[in-house]
Amino acid sequence: MPAIETEGLSKYYGDVRGVEDLTFSVREGEVFGFLGPNGAGKTTAIRTLMGFQSPTEGTARVLGADVRDAEALRAARARVGFLPSEPGLDESVTGRRLIRYHGALRGDVRSDELLTVFDPPLDRKVREYSRGNKQMLAIVIAFMHDPDLVFMDEPTSGLDPLKQEELLEFVRAEQRRGKTFFFSSHILSEVRKVCDRVGIVRDGHLVELESVESLLDRSGKLVRVRVEGDVDAEDLAIDGAHDIAVSGDGAVENDTIDGSGDLDTGDGQATTVSFTYTGAHEPLLRRLLEFDLLDLSIEEAPLEDIFMRFYGEDPSERIERVEGVGNGAGEPAESGESDDGDGGDDQRTERADV
Repeated sequence: MPAIETEGLSKYYGDVRGVEDLTFSVREGEVFGFLGPNGAGKTTAIRTLMGFQSPTEGTARVLGADVRDAEALRAARARVGFLPSEPGLDESVTGRRLIRYHGALRGDVRSDELLTVFDPPLDRKVREYSRGNKQMLAIVIAFMHDPDLVFMDEPTSGLDPLKQEELLEFVRAEQRRGKTFFFSSHILSEVRKVCDRVGIVRDGHLVELESVESLLDRSGKLVRVRVEGDVDAEDLAIDGAHDIAVSGDGAVENDTIDGSGDLDTGDGQATTVSFTYTGAHEPLLRRLLEFDLLDLSIEEAPLEDIFMRFYGEDPSERIERVEGVGNGAGEPAESGESDDGDGGDDQRTERADV
């Protein structure tokens, strides 16, 4: 049985679409990436799957429980962890008291272990915490009862680079223990590091569902070659080469020995050619070796470029970071979600009032 299974799942806030007709499944033991810019519907989907709100249409099952069945879902949620992007923690108490409180509610079998990696200052009141310390406390609370399934909404938000990497390594280790993750993010590098498959959501609709490797393979390699001489796009024509761009980049030293035995230091011309290539490496390399190669690089297409293609933008014209991108159609953020995609209602639901 899948850990999560949705069929035509839709949620509207009046006339405003949150998510519509989501149909997918998450296998037990996988890290499923739910990818999209802010306002695309990620948090709405999580809130609905967690049972914080009822779907408008369709249904979903989480650990076998129908999200419309409050009693069944309540029992299933005992095996679920949740890490919101903006944890709604009671700031009037210490971190230690919050851990004791959540332990009394849901059980505590791992807090000591978790605190060796994620180490907020437990004896200070939460209102004195930095953003990163709040996130580390929320991580401990999400995992302390050793859940089978964890929903993570922008989980590295507020963490410094070292703690971000430690969290991603922790997710990989937990997956090896058989845990399942629903990993919502717009930070593409971390999605690639930990996710097995990704669902890309746009304007509340699922527009792609594939493994990360399949997305990268389908999008090809970025090839940049510098050759001696003056060449044009037709000279590099080969099956699988797309978007060929050619630029002359000036003189190149060309030291040779002429017929009289003297050194000829005349300068030649060099040309830089770049293109996207889909296909086997062997035909490409055979073609390139017909030229006098000065430099060659073959790289995977950036996941950012692949992501932006689903949003109808030229990668060369995209903004520097995906963070801050709207929902592509100029629509407002979903009702119940803040502009940065964080679910305010989620925070209130998860608040620990001690």
